[in-house]
Amino acid sequence: MRAKKENFPARSVYKLEELQKKFQLIHPGDKVLDLGCAPGSWLKYAAGITGPRGMVAGIDLKPVTEELPDHVRVITGDILEMDDPVREFIGDGYNLVLSDMAPNTTGHKDVDAIRSFVLCEAALGIADRVLSPGGSFVAKIFQGHDFEDFIESVRKMFATRKIFKPQTCRKESKEIYVIGIGKK
Repeated sequence: MRAKKENFPARSVYKLEELQKKFQLIHPGDKVLDLGCAPGSWLKYAAGITGPRGMVAGIDLKPVTEELPDHVRVITGDILEMDDPVREFIGDGYNLVLSDMAPNTTGHKDVDAIRSFVLCEAALGIADRVLSPGGSFVAKIFQGHDFEDFIESVRKMFATRKIFKPQTCRKESKEIYVIGIGKK
C-alpha cells in the first residue's frame, strides 16, 4: 500500500532504499544496470538518485509498463540467453549492477536455492563484463548449498564484500543480499 502511495509499483523498492542508506551504492550521475527490473520500482528509485545526468538501464523477461524518467532505458530479454541486441543495448561502463532477480519458486527449498544461485552467477558474470573498475554489485540470493561458493566468487572480484538482510524482507524469507564494492 505504501509503495503505491509513493508511486512505486512494488514494495521491493524499500529493500533497495535500505541498501542505499547503509552502503551509498548509487550516486548522482551514475550509470546503473538493473537485472530483473520488472515491475520497475528499482529503476525508478535508482533514477531518482542518479538524476538526469545519470543513466539507468534495465532488463527483464517481463515488459516494464511503468512510466519512467527519460534517462531510464528498458529492454525485454533473458539474461541467461543474452543475444547480440541485448548485449548492445546494455553496453558497459556501469558504476553499479543490481540484481533483485528471483527464480520461479517450486516450494522445494533446495531447488529454489539452486535456481537462485544460477541467476546470481549469471548476474555476476554480467557485472564482470560491464562494470567499470571500482564499480559495485548487489544480488539477491536464496541461501542454500551454493551460498558460500557465490560469496567467494564475489570476494575474488571485489575489494569489499558484504552480506545484508534488509528489515523489509519477510522474516521467514531465505533471501539475502550479497554486495560487492570496488571491482578489482
